[in-house]
Amino acid sequence: MRNAIQVLCFGFATLLSPAFLSGTANAQSPEQFYQGKTIDLEIGYSAGGGYDLYARLLARHIGRHIPGHPGVAPKNMVGSGSLSLANWLYAAAPSDGTVLGAMSRGSAFDPLLGKIGAAFDATKFNWIGSMNDEVAVCVALPSAGITKFEDLFTHELAVGATGVGDDSYQFPAMLNSLMGTKFKIINGFGGGEKITMALDRGDVQGRCGWSWSSLRTTRPDWVRDKKIVLLVQMSLSKHPDLPNVPFILDLAQTPEQRQILTLVFARNVMGRPFAVSPEVPADRVAALREAFAETMKDKDFLADAAQGKFEINPVGGERLQALVEEAYRTPPAIATKAASVMR
Repeated sequence: MRNAIQVLCFGFATLLSPAFLSGTANAQSPEQFYQGKTIDLEIGYSAGGGYDLYARLLARHIGRHIPGHPGVAPKNMVGSGSLSLANWLYAAAPSDGTVLGAMSRGSAFDPLLGKIGAAFDATKFNWIGSMNDEVAVCVALPSAGITKFEDLFTHELAVGATGVGDDSYQFPAMLNSLMGTKFKIINGFGGGEKITMALDRGDVQGRCGWSWSSLRTTRPDWVRDKKIVLLVQMSLSKHPDLPNVPFILDLAQTPEQRQILTLVFARNVMGRPFAVSPEVPADRVAALREAFAETMKDKDFLADAAQGKFEINPVGGERLQALVEEAYRTPPAIATKAASVMR
């Protein structure tokens, strides 16, 4: 009898052990796992900017397409152009699929480009998808006296930046070092919307690395009413809205410059990327990727996006994963040079 009781106690203890409970959770289907749960959608930027608005748009709709229909709660985790979120998502966030991160399009390339403080391997994130294949622009106020990109070689333009890890800093810094432009970078704004507000007040004269989709969504009248001058567009391909705005790859003066620009602006294909931690079970990653793809086609989502003037040009998670892995095969000499001109 004593032996029987000991066996029963051992078996009960085993059932309650963390290893057994973890294994049981992993054995659940995605629908069983997500039933009754809430996914935290952590946004690496402050409220009101482009990344925040896109992420909250996704949060309103993706839950319907995830098996088990969990709630989705958007939150802001601000710090170093979303570098704080990337580090946390990699090393400290729950790895069960209940946390989705909305990071900078440049986050995946930070370790490759030697970004100080980037303590993660971007190829190990599980990339879920991007809402947009993005194009960034540099703009100036008409009062700055700069009417075309070439003027930047002889005239200084004060632009706002959120942090050294963000496009708003790295793009003008790179153009200064690589091509000889004269951006004066004023760092420390607490988010993209804060830069836009400073531009509106005239505290800065321009902004560089501004997503065209964000500009079009948050300040459509600025383009319509010519309140800003569009100086250059930056990505791996031109945007159909901007046929007459100079394209950065066309301005490359040497083959090496073109290679560096291609590496740097590969991030723009990442657009508005979402990822989960490296250890999330594969079936949940697949379910989230499928849910993302289905959301991008959802008529209610598209109607919501159209009402808010959001550009939706999605990129699937598998393509993002391949893009990141391809970037990390860049010749070391080119990656090193790219890193040096972005500081």
